[in-house]
Amino acid sequence: MRTLFKFGLVAAAVALAGCQDKAPEADVQLTTEDQKIAYAIGASFAGNLASSLDQLNELEITVDRALVLEGIKAGLAGSNKLTEEEMNQLLQAFDGKIAEAAKAKEAAESAAVKAEGEAFLAENAKKEGVQVTDSGLQYKVITQGEGAKPAATDTVEVHYRGTLIDGTEFDSSYKRGESISFPLNGVIKGWTEGLQLMSVGSKYELYIPSDLAYGERGAGQSIPGNAALVFEVELLGIPSQEEQEMGTEEQ
Repeated sequence: MRTLFKFGLVAAAVALAGCQDKAPEADVQLTTEDQKIAYAIGASFAGNLASSLDQLNELEITVDRALVLEGIKAGLAGSNKLTEEEMNQLLQAFDGKIAEAAKAKEAAESAAVKAEGEAFLAENAKKEGVQVTDSGLQYKVITQGEGAKPAATDTVEVHYRGTLIDGTEFDSSYKRGESISFPLNGVIKGWTEGLQLMSVGSKYELYIPSDLAYGERGAGQSIPGNAALVFEVELLGIPSQEEQEMGTEEQ
């Protein structure tokens, strides 16, 4: 968005013509390849610009689209009412305004996600079978295994399914049809703690507060900042312990 506002507003004369309610559509001829290319340039630019203006609306920043169109026309005609220096200063300041608005929106959304997670965990802790550790991690035993328990320094093999508190699934080894192995001290704190409670053959449901998950930063596009997470985890084995036992037997 910021690059578009810095360089794009003087790039096409018809970018926002479609945004004018009372302006009739011109009788455009698209007979030759050159005509189609020219039209495609304008239509593509208009679509990108309109999308960016819609994003500004989401940040509660309103831009007069009629004046944007006039600026485009003036830029192509070489009759700008503002100097290049004035435009650069204005657009740089506008970039700052966009950044501040985006940051404020992100903070508000993150606070709302955190509050929702805290409310969910508070209610969930009251449910039958749910246990809460000193750290705030919650878990429920689905199946209790009888095998060994891992230490934080062990490598574990698991199957799992991860969801947001509304049930939206963001990852599943079950769907991939393949278990996963990893060092237990190399994952989120909720997993490191939760799996040490489990014996091989166990299946638990872990309810993880955001500070034991991905915190304020979130993870990718699927997990927002401050999100509490729910995991169904099945501990299949502890490869590091198995390797150690094999080494001892060989000696």
